[in-house]
Amino acid sequence: MRKSYTMGDSPLRKNISGDMTALLRLMLACAVSLLAVTPAVAQISFTTAIDLALKNSPKVLMAEAAAAKAQAALEGAKDVYIPSLVGGSGLGYSYGFPVGQPSIFNFTSQSLLFNFSQHDYVRAARAALDAANLALKDAREAVAEDTALTCIALDRDAQRQIALGEQAGSAAKLVTIVQDRLDAGQDTAIGLTSARLTAAQIRLAGLRAEDDTASDQAHLARLVGLPAQGLSVVSGSIPEFHAPSTDATALPASSPAVDAAYATAHAKSLIAFGDSRYEWRPQIFFAAQYNRFTKYNNYDLYYKNFQHNNAGIGIQIQLPILDMAHRARARESAAEAVRATHEADLARDQFLEGRAKLERSTAELSAQAEVASLDQQLAEQQLDALLVQLKSGTGNPAGPQMTPKDEELSRIAERGKFLAVLNAKYQMRQAEINLMRQTGELESWIKSAAQSQGITLPNP
Repeated sequence: MRKSYTMGDSPLRKNISGDMTALLRLMLACAVSLLAVTPAVAQISFTTAIDLALKNSPKVLMAEAAAAKAQAALEGAKDVYIPSLVGGSGLGYSYGFPVGQPSIFNFTSQSLLFNFSQHDYVRAARAALDAANLALKDAREAVAEDTALTCIALDRDAQRQIALGEQAGSAAKLVTIVQDRLDAGQDTAIGLTSARLTAAQIRLAGLRAEDDTASDQAHLARLVGLPAQGLSVVSGSIPEFHAPSTDATALPASSPAVDAAYATAHAKSLIAFGDSRYEWRPQIFFAAQYNRFTKYNNYDLYYKNFQHNNAGIGIQIQLPILDMAHRARARESAAEAVRATHEADLARDQFLEGRAKLERSTAELSAQAEVASLDQQLAEQQLDALLVQLKSGTGNPAGPQMTPKDEELSRIAERGKFLAVLNAKYQMRQAEINLMRQTGELESWIKSAAQSQGITLPNP
């Protein structure tokens, strides 16, 4: 007699259900593990990196706060002419002849009407605001320059990793080929050691390149405020480079940093001039006061027709005759103004010297990049010729024949020349970006890239 089971309570159904549940759990655990170990990849464009850096950089935010402070200082220097208003109360009890003026409430208002020095202080505050805005512009350019250099460094790192991977593959094949030739008696132990040394050197270069990539990723992450893991830049988003202007008549005579230094020196000279005009010059102030005196004090016992509401208005004139402390402060501010002027002159000289050096180094690096590029093209052409010879022979049976060993050596040499081209071009681009900032063309270069991608960068 055959025994049958229904699917609802059969052991077979229970076993299948348990296996499926275990399988699903295993798949879920594998998926979670893959997500945990798979690095997150974040690709951003060149202009997006610049935009995020300008918004998140502490250097820019500090400069913006300094500009806001200078704006408030300018408003404060002008607002001394607006009357202030202060309210208060002085409640109390008096016995006998009233001492003091106990009041229910009182209001006092005062302002500056005229001061020989205040106009100079307002002009100094305006010059300080100009200096803060110029410093903000310089900070934005510095952050944009740093971000641009980091972006092209990451782009170089990505290409270098690919080239080093190809070079490492050729080196591994070379070690295998030389080992086989040694086993066949066609090569020497020195040749095998040389091949292994080449592979080890390439592996070391790869590790150093990985360190450089991680460092560049971490630096860009700090600039843009994104996680460093897997951070990269879209290669096609980096704008085309153009040779910076070298026309001496078209180059700016200074930079925002130099202009900020001179604006600071001008502000300090105005403060010093205002401090020097303190003594023997009148100062005129406006003053007004209202008091509501109490009725429970004994004023009416000593004053006839005592008035509880009292008000007064008028002007106060002061003439500083002798103030040694202020005179010393005037000498101090004058010395500080002279020092700031010399600092601005020093910044200007360093700027001009640095720009001249950058112009010379850019031309030299451009020539080096051209030499490296031609050298790599020559190595590539030699590799192509070697591959043709490997397929068809040299045409001279008596001459030396090309071997797979020669092919891998040529591939390693060609990739090495390509790496030299990458480094030479990176150094040239780095010098060009530095020079563009010195010539005032960095902002227009970045904006041209943003306009080509339909992006509007924020203005300070």
